[in-house]
Amino acid sequence: MTDSTAIAVRASTIETLDQTWAQVTHSLAGLTQAEYLWEPALNCWTVFSGDDGLIEVDWSAGDPDPAPVTTIAWRMWHIAVDCLDGYASRLGNATTGVTLTGKSWVADSAEATELLTKAWTNFYDLVVSRTPEQFFELLGESWGQFATSTFFDLVLHAQREVVHHGAEISLLRDLHRSGALPG
Repeated sequence: MTDSTAIAVRASTIETLDQTWAQVTHSLAGLTQAEYLWEPALNCWTVFSGDDGLIEVDWSAGDPDPAPVTTIAWRMWHIAVDCLDGYASRLGNATTGVTLTGKSWVADSAEATELLTKAWTNFYDLVVSRTPEQFFELLGESWGQFATSTFFDLVLHAQREVVHHGAEISLLRDLHRSGALPG
């Protein structure tokens, strides 16, 4: 890969990350507490107060099949903690501090929005701090089955997660406002 190609890929990636985050922040604008905790189906995965008073998230090792419907609160946790903070932490960057057990979060929609924004900013800053050449460095053995994936592959995966779950948050808000489902 030529230097000019690496520079162009990095610039394009940062531009699409900016566009992605603009869409997410737009879809989160004015998020209410009722929307944040709304359970659109029975047996939703959500956030709840644990026996120790900490806010926990529904979670299981491996991906359940079929995947449960989740609340906006759960999706925001997943993007912020499971994805962005988790990736940044594995790359040696500081996190937003909400990863306590990996399954801890917050019950307040405004606080969740703030923490999600911090997780995004932290991950984004990690991306923009990389040189074009560093975008194509391998993640390494500590990433297990993804050892031969590049930093660029990880950034694209993180963006897919944010786009995917951000769109689901937007849809859940639309459904909640429409009153189309009970709850």
